Amino acid sequence: MKKKIAVVLFNLGGPDKLASVKPFLFNLFNDPAILNFPGIIRFPLAKLIANRRTPIAKKIYEKLGGSSPILKLTINQSEKLKKKLNENNSLDEYKCFIVMRCWHPRASKVIKEVKLFDPEEAILLPLYPQFSASTSASSIKEWEDDCKINNYEIKTSTICCYPTDNNFIKAHVLEINKKIKGIDNFKLIFSAHGLPEKNIKKGDPYQWQVEQTVNEIVKFLNIENLDWVLSYQSRVGPLKWIRPSTENVIIENAKLGKHLVIVPVAFVSEHSETLVELDIEYKKLAEKNGCGFYKRVPALGIEENFIKGLTALVLKQETRGNFVSSLICPNKYVKCPCLEL
Repeated sequence: MKKKIAVVLFNLGGPDKLASVKPFLFNLFNDPAILNFPGIIRFPLAKLIANRRTPIAKKIYEKLGGSSPILKLTINQSEKLKKKLNENNSLDEYKCFIVMRCWHPRASKVIKEVKLFDPEEAILLPLYPQFSASTSASSIKEWEDDCKINNYEIKTSTICCYPTDNNFIKAHVLEINKKIKGIDNFKLIFSAHGLPEKNIKKGDPYQWQVEQTVNEIVKFLNIENLDWVLSYQSRVGPLKWIRPSTENVIIENAKLGKHLVIVPVAFVSEHSETLVELDIEYKKLAEKNGCGFYKRVPALGIEENFIKGLTALVLKQETRGNFVSSLICPNKYVKCPCLEL
């Protein structure tokens, strides 16, 4: 009998129709990792923010045909990963499951599906290369909490992050080289989703890990005098966010007459932040400020090296034994995979 292993992929999710936009936003802002208030305050505040942001968000998803593509794209990644894991494998049977944090399928439902599969082990794999309390940790915590609610105990290990995984870096390098081939006078803008500065000051390793990703990509691009910058997008609310902002970097370099090449360095699936914010809104901003060349490197999706990297991470994780990685700052804990990158 083959040993059954469940691989649980975590992603944010997105509305599957326009009517889902408001409840999706409520789920997002009702997450304690996003709004760190007691539930009695967070619940009505999340309702208020969702109500106010729904008209804006609906216009965004209308540009995507009325829904987010993230579930379909994550299913594609899941299928590719499952196929790769089971190739030439006579000892183990891998099955991949998808859990979305803010929309369907949610953890409580997927746990029941995992139970039916009846694996000996579960490996948790966030589709967030860089660890943050607001993304990976939030998804992992929901999974653990729902396992307790459902009285489900299983040997579990967690791949918390992979910011400098060789195959992850190689995939980015190959995609970037396709976009910059034959052009000169370009600015390579690495854009990651931003976070409030206060999150970083509390010890969230996200910004540091994004910087490590970008440093490795630049190293392996090996282009003399490469003109590049790391910036952060998608700021919302009144709090001070980590900088520089992608908007400001685009305006500055467009005015300098630079050819702009944008790299979504922290997103592995296309969604509203890439397809609308980067491809439409920021492109218009660049053109408004004099940019005549604006290209965006695609999210990695099912790129061969990226899937190969995820496969290797899962296979390596299975040999580690029964532990769950820390959910605070991974670099402080001996058993965190990022210490071995």
